[in-house]
Amino acid sequence: MELENKNVLVMGTGISGIAATNLLKKVKANVILFDSNADLAKEEVEKRLGNTEGVTIITGDLSDEVIGTLDLMVISPGVPTDLPIVNKIRKTGVVIWGEIELAYQFEKGHVAAITGTNGKTTTTALTGAIMKAYFEKVFVVGNIGIPYTSSVSKTTDDSVTVAEMSSFQLETIQDFRPSVSAILNITPDHLNRHHTMEKYIQAKVNITKNQTPYDTCVLNYEDEILREVGKKLNVHVIYFSSERELEEGIFLRGEEIFSRFDGIETLICNVHDLKLIGKHSYENVMAGVAIAISLDVPMDVIKKAICAFEAVEHRIEYVTTKRGVKYYNDSKGTNPDAAIKAIQSMSTKTVLIGGGYDKNSDYKEWIEAFDGKVKKLVLIGQTKEKIAETARECGFTDYVFADTFEEAMAICIDEAKPGEAVLLSPACASWGMFKNFEQRGEIFKELVYKIEE
Repeated sequence: MELENKNVLVMGTGISGIAATNLLKKVKANVILFDSNADLAKEEVEKRLGNTEGVTIITGDLSDEVIGTLDLMVISPGVPTDLPIVNKIRKTGVVIWGEIELAYQFEKGHVAAITGTNGKTTTTALTGAIMKAYFEKVFVVGNIGIPYTSSVSKTTDDSVTVAEMSSFQLETIQDFRPSVSAILNITPDHLNRHHTMEKYIQAKVNITKNQTPYDTCVLNYEDEILREVGKKLNVHVIYFSSERELEEGIFLRGEEIFSRFDGIETLICNVHDLKLIGKHSYENVMAGVAIAISLDVPMDVIKKAICAFEAVEHRIEYVTTKRGVKYYNDSKGTNPDAAIKAIQSMSTKTVLIGGGYDKNSDYKEWIEAFDGKVKKLVLIGQTKEKIAETARECGFTDYVFADTFEEAMAICIDEAKPGEAVLLSPACASWGMFKNFEQRGEIFKELVYKIEE
């Protein structure tokens, strides 16, 4: 779609909406930046945007007169696609894109796109590190915190864009076609937004929507959903596995990661050479290796990059040791499956902070994964009663409520003894108590560093 002089509505004034607006300004579209929050001051939006030339800012209600002028609507990932205003505009026949789709219209190079319920940020950062070790121009964008629209105008024919893709972003793609896609795993999450597991799965699988047999999709063989998905895809599939040797693909044998293609087996590394811990981390590494192989990165470059890579902030991040107690920040553990992986990575008795915003998750498997490791569960936020009820049903009663995060930390400091660990891995989103999971993790670390020896 030619966008010059077209009337484009951008819905959402967060970082994605601002970046989309700036890209649209560059291509000389007439931009209406809209936020349905009537209490949001236009001055605040202007401050975020900076140069407002060529942009009309509207907050609160959107008139039928404005809707009648629109050629295109671009919605930010945080905007549900079934909002009444979105449905109203959709019924007029206006094309609706997400910020990712808008950016892709201007992409010139190769794209590697990564999604999954858990592990996608680490895998995206790792894949980006591999690409930067080989290609001259690499952009790491998407759900990792850097809007795709903020960098796409810098892409060239030989650049590589590594994009972390959330289910929200994948709902609204149209032409988006990565050279390589990866789906790491699919477990229940964001059902408050997608409503059913089937719709959530479809959003994730959308990453392959426009791929052809000339493209590649990397899948986790140990995920039963993805194993079935792989049988139906019209794309070259590479599997990885942490549980069995594969005839073709990337797999873990004992403590070593191998690749096997066309009957040729190659040792990639020993897991002890990595700076990441836990089987889930080895799966992330295998996915990154498969993506890199698909983009013809030499194996010696891949090996060096994965062994140098360090854990992503807020993902089972070792903070420090105070009074003989190790503190780990897994604020990015925003759903039960992610939090299970964090618990499995602990090697000592652990005092665990859990709870937060309710995404309609089920916490039974998380509680069952405690497996004698969790000494005390400190519960906070909207879900604390719900989690406590599940814990009782599972026979776990070593939990306590805290009204504030500071109170939760005080309990942890008192409960944890030398040789044990304190883990922030809430299994819930941060909203309500915090702006985002990053802020939750930063506050945790600040409180840890303040502990007197």
